[in-house]
Amino acid sequence: MNTSAKTRVVVVDDSALVRSLLTEIINRQPDMVCVGAASDPFAAREMIRTLNPDVITLDVEMPRMDGIDFLSKLMRLRPMPVVMVSTLTERGAEVTLRALELGAVDFVAKPKIGVADGLRLLAQDITDKVRIAAKAHLRRLVSAPAAGAEGEAPSAAPVASLGRLSTEKIIFIGASTGGTEATKEVLMHLPPDSPAVVITQHMPPGFTKSYAARLNGLCKIRVAEARDGERILPGHAYIAPGGLHLSVERSGANYIARVQDGEPVNRHKPSVEVLFKSAARVVGPNALALMLTGMGADGAKAMKEMRDAGSYNVVQDEASCVVFGMPREAIAAGAAHEVLPLTQIAPKLIERLRSTAGMSINRV
Repeated sequence: MNTSAKTRVVVVDDSALVRSLLTEIINRQPDMVCVGAASDPFAAREMIRTLNPDVITLDVEMPRMDGIDFLSKLMRLRPMPVVMVSTLTERGAEVTLRALELGAVDFVAKPKIGVADGLRLLAQDITDKVRIAAKAHLRRLVSAPAAGAEGEAPSAAPVASLGRLSTEKIIFIGASTGGTEATKEVLMHLPPDSPAVVITQHMPPGFTKSYAARLNGLCKIRVAEARDGERILPGHAYIAPGGLHLSVERSGANYIARVQDGEPVNRHKPSVEVLFKSAARVVGPNALALMLTGMGADGAKAMKEMRDAGSYNVVQDEASCVVFGMPREAIAAGAAHEVLPLTQIAPKLIERLRSTAGMSINRV
């Protein structure tokens, strides 16, 4: 493969060691090349202008101008695919979520200690995410997220109550690359008396707690990481903890969350396949399922099982996806009842719930 056909990457990181390691990891790939490595955003700005890369990797915390300020300017003036290189800290998680709001495609979490060995172990993850970013649909912000002094995003607009609904109903969401923002878009438009929502978002350990807390401050429903054995209640959303599988079980008249370790499924932990299979088995026709943006095929077969068990399934359309992988596979599997733009998914859910209010099929 000649150089002009390779994905051209600029690495931006204040650590000379990290720059060297990322350059080495990228250059070992036959389909990509590191064309420049910058120690701060000011040097990066010149490299982007002169080298015209396809993707940049961007450190979250740097001197002179931090990664978030630089990303905000970049996405406004010269939008391009960005993979954030974050730290496995609570502060790192919060800043990374802000970067995803601003339009970063994805992120890699570098270890707090043993950076050299840690990054080498993450080589496949890093290069996979660069490949995905190079082909991703950049999410165009209609306007920059309105943030206050603390960087808080605006709260959800008022949402009409759904009225009396069966407590048997549960909404299931599967998402990967681009999914943090897509899921937020759906949840922010659900009313406080929404049925329970159970979510598997591909995300590493250390980030889902911050993600849940961020959503909880934005949405009318309560959002938290799922805890093993807890009852699944209306008006609540439960997010699979990073590094653990989430499924649902029946306990008498109640649904409960099951959070367990285990082998990766479809290379993922948590896996959408695990969650959706449990939904097909346990919830059946009382389930509504959403497949949102993401790479790969995780959850597609299980979503078809959900449809066969009587669930109502909605898949995000290609134009509004950052990556049209998981939705495409769900459609190909025959799992989708409807394929909709992201902004139409919550209204469709609410319409569907209102049209079936009070209707449930009890399954013991």
